Amino acid sequence: MSEMLERIIDQGVGRAPADVVLKGGRFFDLVTGDLVASDIAICGDRIVGTYGDYQGREEIDITGRIVVPGFIDTHLHIESSLVTPHEFDRCVLPLGITTAICDPHEIANVLGTEGIQFFLDSAVETIMDIRVQLSSCVPATHLETTGADLPIERLVPFRHHPKVIGLAEFMNFPGVVHKDPVCLAKLDAFQGGHIDGHAPLLSGKELNGYLATGIRTDHECTTAGEALEKIRKGMQILVREGSVSKDLNALMPIITERLSPHLALCTDDRNPLDIAEQGHLDHMIRTAIAAGVEPLAIYRAASVSAARAFGLMDRGLVAPGWRADLVVIDSLENCKAEIVFSAGRRVTDALFATRKPVEPVGLDSVKAGEVKAADFAVPYAEGQTSVIGVLPGKIITEHRRFHLPAEGNQTGVDLGRDIIKVAVIERHGVNGNHANGFVQGFGLKKGAIASTVGHDSHNICVVGVNEEDMALAANRLSEIKGGFVVVEDGRVTGEIALPIAGLMSLERYERVRDILHHLRRAAFALGATLEEPFLQLAFLPLPVIPHLKISDRGLIDVDRFALIG
Repeated sequence: MSEMLERIIDQGVGRAPADVVLKGGRFFDLVTGDLVASDIAICGDRIVGTYGDYQGREEIDITGRIVVPGFIDTHLHIESSLVTPHEFDRCVLPLGITTAICDPHEIANVLGTEGIQFFLDSAVETIMDIRVQLSSCVPATHLETTGADLPIERLVPFRHHPKVIGLAEFMNFPGVVHKDPVCLAKLDAFQGGHIDGHAPLLSGKELNGYLATGIRTDHECTTAGEALEKIRKGMQILVREGSVSKDLNALMPIITERLSPHLALCTDDRNPLDIAEQGHLDHMIRTAIAAGVEPLAIYRAASVSAARAFGLMDRGLVAPGWRADLVVIDSLENCKAEIVFSAGRRVTDALFATRKPVEPVGLDSVKAGEVKAADFAVPYAEGQTSVIGVLPGKIITEHRRFHLPAEGNQTGVDLGRDIIKVAVIERHGVNGNHANGFVQGFGLKKGAIASTVGHDSHNICVVGVNEEDMALAANRLSEIKGGFVVVEDGRVTGEIALPIAGLMSLERYERVRDILHHLRRAAFALGATLEEPFLQLAFLPLPVIPHLKISDRGLIDVDRFALIG
């Protein structure tokens, strides 16, 4: 190391040419907010010179361009991109996302420690710095059936892996507040380390009790008022803009220079189609600045504030001694990445080619039995029926109640009020559970959509207008070993196979993106009105998000944290 330090010092002082020098541009100083005309010298994986002129063995002309620190996605599930960590790396690193802090919660719920190990092995190979949070809630609740169970004893062996940061989003906030022994054991094991939060709408003294356990972050804020209370109580707010959960607009009032040290950015769940059409964190930055947010505030949240919140003290500024994660952009407002450096390495196809592959896991995880149309029947009962009310752009749902029509001795759908059927089918081969209900807000006029992506337990979830199409869609998922399926009038009109744990494709991200184009068109042909019907479907079984959800065990009143009926 001393030899390397000597090289760093010599290149920083200017006694020796730097390995790489970016010349002719400006960099965004996130301390002062100034745009500074200066060379940027790089030695190995770190910046060694700014505020001066440098010579380099390699010199890159960036005249007219601006350099900013690499962007950090502080909370996401790579599985929700529908591609492997290697393909996610290729997909978003060229957009300037140089660090991703992921929770392999989805694959862990299907495969347990095998899924976590797959992510850790992948993170060692990717060019992007992928950091892993250990999934804290597998299963997330007692109200659903998962493919795995991860008590604290199975998490602790991973704690000191170099890619592990801490304990991932603690979703079971009712369990924390009510002192569930399993929750307390996990929190106790990670005292003094980083613990991610997940506390939608939690406030007042219950929030105080939740935070008193050492939980420090939250990505579930949907209003500026909720976020401000949590900031005042010491939380770092991770402003989220994903394919379904879109909170950026609502939280823009808090994205200010004063509050930016307490903010970071995340996507949580974003698919390759949206990344291709809109971008990733770069999209959030563009959108915020266009709406009037100060560039200094949003760029701080995207880098240095995020790094400090997660203890990554080597990155987030364009300054000597800091990790050379750098993005050369056309302008602060447009935030279009033209050159990206990851740990001092220029990101190219040749660099990606240096990675070693990691063998896929969970290729036979869909173990659901065959279902028939009659399995989706709902017996008629007098009075009102509970209906899940979808809110576009949010994973929060409403508990609505309607008088639904009778079809003989069964309860029927009501297309005039956009009320159709929803079902969740256990697919891990544990108990064969099957639960039916009703949902409002998808817009379907015919057919069915089905998925093995169903947070957090990832059972089969189906929405549809008629039972025959619902059964065909569910059974087709078993045949393709997981994925998304669209059925119209007795035929499959769109599908994507996701055989890795029923969550991720074996294909390159470009191929997944192209298939999703067709899949979305097939869904829209059914009348679907949601911008992202597949991921919206995936959140219907999530029983830790208010207010009404459905799992393989039945309808769940999340406010009471109990099954209905």
